[in-house]
Amino acid sequence: MTELGAVFRPQLSPERLRGIARLADDVGLEQLWLWEDCFREGGVSTAAAALAWTERVRVGVGLLPVPLRNVAITAMEIATLERIFPGRARVAVGHGVQEWMGQVGGRVESPVTLLREHLGALRALLRGERVTTEGRYVRLDDVGLDWPPAEAVPLMVGATGPRTLRLAGEVGDATLLTAGTPPEGVRRARRLVDEGREAAGRSEPHEVAVYLLAATGPDGAARLRAELDAEGLDSVPDPGIAGDAVAVAKAVQRLADAGADTVILQPTGDEPDPEGFMRFAAEEVRPLVP
Repeated sequence: MTELGAVFRPQLSPERLRGIARLADDVGLEQLWLWEDCFREGGVSTAAAALAWTERVRVGVGLLPVPLRNVAITAMEIATLERIFPGRARVAVGHGVQEWMGQVGGRVESPVTLLREHLGALRALLRGERVTTEGRYVRLDDVGLDWPPAEAVPLMVGATGPRTLRLAGEVGDATLLTAGTPPEGVRRARRLVDEGREAAGRSEPHEVAVYLLAATGPDGAARLRAELDAEGLDSVPDPGIAGDAVAVAKAVQRLADAGADTVILQPTGDEPDPEGFMRFAAEEVRPLVP
């Protein structure tokens, strides 16, 4: 079955999160996703709050930029969320937007090397191992978590480029794709992830999740077009969908048919009714998606 989620976009004030998270929980939405976009809202703080205010919805952070976070801190945060809310937190890590990383003095010469080193250390720390490593960017001296997760935590990697997608398959357990990824882009990503898995001798299942930019309502098409223009996605085939529940469900199914296991509906940044969008996703679109 295809899992369905929706995004609380950080263009909304943090004060809006409590009501929307509780609504997502009440209407049966499977996943609520949050962003750590510079310089809006913290991913871990909002995830912890959303998890505390709800009972069953899974809460994702897509994603934590590794240049902003020492890997020990990342491991501590993920482990704490997992121990308090077992199985409900989903945290992806990735390069982050390089322009933003440059603004905060965190941009590195080789983002792929940093991500590889970060993922390797993160996996070991979350397994409860003591880690000593002297990499190009990640350096740890006998570091171990006092409170590692009681169960294994899947590592999700945000990826777009070929090298990062292969790395996600080689080292990660799941891959998160950006909005604007069309069905053919999902197929390409799945192939590259599988190349990485094969190279590493991995055969366990690997989830692929993808954001789908979606708009509904009488002005939905105009809002979608404006956002695609602003993001430079207007020339990409099938970068999003505007329409009613049937149209959105068909777009979700096209992504699922291309290899996506989870589709996360991403409203436009100027969505006039975020609460209504959550209801739309859970009550109208979900019943139409197998």
